[in-house]
Amino acid sequence: MANAPLKKIIAFYVRFTASYSKIGYHARQLFWRRLKGDYRGQTWLIVGGSEGIGGAAARSAVAGGATVICVARDAAKLSDFAASVQGPGQVICEVADFSLRNSVWALLERLQSRGQRIQVLVNNVGIQKRDQIITRESLETSFATNILSHYLFTRELLSRQLLADDATVIEVSSGGMYNHPLVVKDLNIVGEGYLGVRAYGLSKRAQVVMTQYWRETRGQSAQNFYAMHPGWVDTAAVGRSMPRFRAMLKSVLRKHPQGADTIVWLAEKKPAQADSGSIWFDRKERTAHIFPRTRQTTDTTHTLIDSLERYSARPPEGW
Repeated sequence: MANAPLKKIIAFYVRFTASYSKIGYHARQLFWRRLKGDYRGQTWLIVGGSEGIGGAAARSAVAGGATVICVARDAAKLSDFAASVQGPGQVICEVADFSLRNSVWALLERLQSRGQRIQVLVNNVGIQKRDQIITRESLETSFATNILSHYLFTRELLSRQLLADDATVIEVSSGGMYNHPLVVKDLNIVGEGYLGVRAYGLSKRAQVVMTQYWRETRGQSAQNFYAMHPGWVDTAAVGRSMPRFRAMLKSVLRKHPQGADTIVWLAEKKPAQADSGSIWFDRKERTAHIFPRTRQTTDTTHTLIDSLERYSARPPEGW
């Protein structure tokens, strides 16, 4: 039994390293067609767009002529990023903290006041915390950042008609969700029982299920909703939250543009999706379950959405 965890870890890396690292990316890329990369006249909004995967997607969009609204909580980092981007498009900076509902509501009001119309929405912001952190709005931080704010923001953009009639919405999940079923009651743990890696994985699973809800409830529209995961990418967030993983696999981790490739491809191609609950990886629709146990849940798309609705109300000012 003492060797069981080690055996599990070894089996995990043997099974997934070749696929999720840049090795898999380079092998699959041999069969891909080059993107046209023409996004003139489009407005993209990328949450978590000042660095990493989101930043790489923003650079591709600007290079294709799009106006990109980059949202992040650090104004200085946003400004530096915008100054570094080159292309015929442009970057508009919006400061918002997606761990706080009040900040999301305020951003929505700014966008609505401008009559903004968005062709591509990329919900990319996400965090993984080792220690439990409760926001001043009394929510667990990874729950608020990784899933609740994504739902609130997308719901309100839809209801306020700020998303174009043929808009594409892309939810950036993670391979970390493969280890977890949907467990709605554990998404927002503010007391005992918190484990950072599990909280992250549960929220990433919830992102895929939420996307399934959007696809099923808005299937008659011309809008497209996708969940994707970028593979194992050498981001600053990975370095902070998983230093041992990064140190061990740094030589084969993907670069930011490789992680962002499927985001840009989905935005341009808008491919048909056979299964509403699928996830996209390396330009291909794939199952959201690689272990049978993650299908074993009493929760559904509706129990998830009902729970997110209960948390979505705007808190009193001053929180």
